[in-house]
Amino acid sequence: MDQQLPETVREVEHELTALLRRGRALSWEIAREVHPNLEPNTYGLLLWLRRCGSVRLTELAARLGIGKGTLSRQIHGLETLGLVRRDPDPTDRRAAQLSLTEEGIRRFDAARAARLGPILRTLESWPKQDVADFARLLHRFNETF
Repeated sequence: MDQQLPETVREVEHELTALLRRGRALSWEIAREVHPNLEPNTYGLLLWLRRCGSVRLTELAARLGIGKGTLSRQIHGLETLGLVRRDPDPTDRRAAQLSLTEEGIRRFDAARAARLGPILRTLESWPKQDVADFARLLHRFNETF
């Protein structure tokens, strides 16, 4: 089967595999720096919460592509660590808005800044248009995959 794939598709698979491997390692490092008891798969969750500011659990589950039960368990763990809080949703009393606590923001930002240095240094050496194209193409791939 592998020989039937176009060479460019095999190259994309190879590069995606390398990117995902590095991404998992980076997520693991950042998660451990945020809190020693933090699971590495919660990095993406923290990143979305940092980006959104405040979001409903159902919306976050849809964005992350995970079940509400799984997300709820992860959120509970983050609440226990003092990194995430639930506030009443002003538009729906049955729902809650999730957000990072002040401590969660402080820890996440510090850990992320320390670990993103190599990525920033790499992208700084690229022409700005290449960085913009890279971001646009990654977004396009993720949106349509």
